[in-house]
Amino acid sequence: MPFNFSARVGRVNPSQTLSIGALAAKIRAEGKDVINLASGQPDCDTPEHVKQAAIKAIRAGHTKYTPVGGTPALKQAIADKMQRENGLSYDPQTQVLASCGAKHSLYNLCQALLNDGDEVIVPTPYWVSYPEIVALAGGTPVCTPADRDTLKMNAETLRRSITHATRLLILNSPNNPSGAVYGEDELHELADVLLAHPQVAIISDDIYEHILFGGRSFRNIVNVCPELYERTLIVNGISKAYSMTGWRIGYVCGAEEVVDAMRKIQSHSTSNPTSISQEAAVEALNGPQDFVRELTRSFEGRHARIHNLLCGIKGVECPPAEGSFYIFPDFSKTIAAHPDVN
Repeated sequence: MPFNFSARVGRVNPSQTLSIGALAAKIRAEGKDVINLASGQPDCDTPEHVKQAAIKAIRAGHTKYTPVGGTPALKQAIADKMQRENGLSYDPQTQVLASCGAKHSLYNLCQALLNDGDEVIVPTPYWVSYPEIVALAGGTPVCTPADRDTLKMNAETLRRSITHATRLLILNSPNNPSGAVYGEDELHELADVLLAHPQVAIISDDIYEHILFGGRSFRNIVNVCPELYERTLIVNGISKAYSMTGWRIGYVCGAEEVVDAMRKIQSHSTSNPTSISQEAAVEALNGPQDFVRELTRSFEGRHARIHNLLCGIKGVECPPAEGSFYIFPDFSKTIAAHPDVN
């Protein structure tokens, strides 16, 4: 029978990350040797002590529904982490919400905050799902150009991009896919613009916060401008730093009224995140952090190697990444020099 699809479906495209991954799997099934570089996930295993915590949870019978926004233990672990590592204080019961991955947290946020036609500033280059998540909520993504040399949005670009319809700015640092990291001075300049526009809330996507190169220390926009605390929603998760992409635990910390709205939406979609994964996440956040430091050292060494190789290709321009596990080479000159190659 013919189906009448919603306008919502027509506003979005399938995830390019998942599409490329599916294509790579198909080619691999045909017996060809391919490497899938589409998915943003570490290639090492989840730490053993975290896996053991999950096994213990199963044996202890922690396999039932939990509160919608996460167990008290997990929300406390998140609040403790935010205080310990970021110097930011959140009430675990009213200002913290755990969801099925950071992507789910972002989705809930946009559903809670956006009305049709509301504009969301998305600095380029950006993670492929940001515009689609905004569109699903009826919002309009405004993809703003980055400075070509730094691959970051500057204060003047932000100022020009804000209109009467702007409701959100999404900041992702370290950035997927560029590896760029906003320094304190750059964040201060962006904060000065935002202070003049109180209608604009900020989503700080901190999912790569631990993966920093060159001895850098992580700072987000609330760290450098506490005046933006009430307007900033911190999104994070356990996927990248603890190699737990499949466990699907993300979280948001922010204003009580926003968290409450997100909880309401989540109660009618997924309900709680997986109970077993929550137990594992508590161990990841509260347990030893040696794994995170070793992972970062490994990625920094790999980055140096691939950066040198890319820069050795004639015509390729490749700024070094400052964090995450991505690199953003520009092949435009190489492609232009070989127009006959498809």
